[in-house]
Amino acid sequence: MALIVQKYGGTSVGNTDRIKNVAARVAKYRAQGDQIVVVVSAMSGVTDGLIKLAKDIALLPSEREMDVLLATGEQQTIALTAIALHALNVPAVSLTGAQAGIMTDGVHTKAKIHNITPKKVRDLLKQGNVVIVAGFQGETPEGQITTLGRGGSDLTAIALAAALKADLCQIYTDVDGVYTADPRIVKDAKKLEEISYDEMLELASLGAKVMQGRSVEFAKKFDVVFEVRSSLNDNPGTIVKEETKSMEDVVVRGVSLDKNQAKVTLVGVPDKPGVAARIFKALGDATVNVDMIVQNISHGSGVPATDLSFTVDKPDLLKAQKVIDGLKKELGFRDVIATEKIGKLSIVGVGMRSHTGVAAKLFETLANEGVNIDMISTSEIKISVVIDLARGEAAMKAVHAAFIEN
Repeated sequence: MALIVQKYGGTSVGNTDRIKNVAARVAKYRAQGDQIVVVVSAMSGVTDGLIKLAKDIALLPSEREMDVLLATGEQQTIALTAIALHALNVPAVSLTGAQAGIMTDGVHTKAKIHNITPKKVRDLLKQGNVVIVAGFQGETPEGQITTLGRGGSDLTAIALAAALKADLCQIYTDVDGVYTADPRIVKDAKKLEEISYDEMLELASLGAKVMQGRSVEFAKKFDVVFEVRSSLNDNPGTIVKEETKSMEDVVVRGVSLDKNQAKVTLVGVPDKPGVAARIFKALGDATVNVDMIVQNISHGSGVPATDLSFTVDKPDLLKAQKVIDGLKKELGFRDVIATEKIGKLSIVGVGMRSHTGVAAKLFETLANEGVNIDMISTSEIKISVVIDLARGEAAMKAVHAAFIEN
């Protein structure tokens, strides 16, 4: 008998037929004698619908109230999934994140899990129940409802697998596993049999929608091996695990395109110590996550000035602009330029550590496609470039062809 944690994403529970399909899959595992914990997301489109309702009322609604609102999406799904299992004569109990013992910090809309005390989950499993847990949510020690950010159900599943010492963790989605690129954009994308935590973490943080980045980071920290697979068939998926020596033979494991980025440029920022620190501390205090940063220094007449550019997630752009507007008079920069018409194209592979010429090949490929590079960011196993969003998909196809298809 194995203890299995299974997570089903929004498309996997997108309507009642798909919820019934999930229930049938869970019942099949339970019939083999396994103990099953199911983590579910909100039904596809529900979270976006709730956000739209809130923004129809206020452009920047209270983050505390947004957590209260958005948490209801997963609560619908856990109840419906339990009902579907009951219809198959399978005992099942649904739990909110708080009821499952998931305790978080108090950062609304982007909370971090502090600890999990899954006593109620264990008790219900011992009683023979399938336990269905609402993903994406938790509770502070003061009893405040919090959510874990987009894709937070992945984090719920990985964290529960670690806390319960599960034998297996499966992340079910609407694709067969992790691909070398988004197969909806790149027809020749290939499914990977395995991928390292570091590669998966980079791809997840760079716009690949298969997994939430923080969940992969959590899996690596607590050594939770997991499988990404489809809820719509029985095909084997992609195993995500610690890096092995053979993985270094592949130079580029995957190509990603993040369309959810926005760029902010501060024009004429005084070039003196402490200014950048003041800007990014204020953004950090407002829980705005800054990604790529580029500074261009000019030495004209008068006080030296610089243009400072950085990228943020599109949903954070209004919040970032509000912070920057508050600093403009204090710091004395001339102008603020913001755009959402950018994409972040990235290549990822642990093999980059031992192979040369990767950056040159990437830049040459983009040049041959007539794609201009706006910003560049690198790490040991990835190269990211900011480009015009309108050219993003064409650039992605060209880069995939250059590195993976050849």
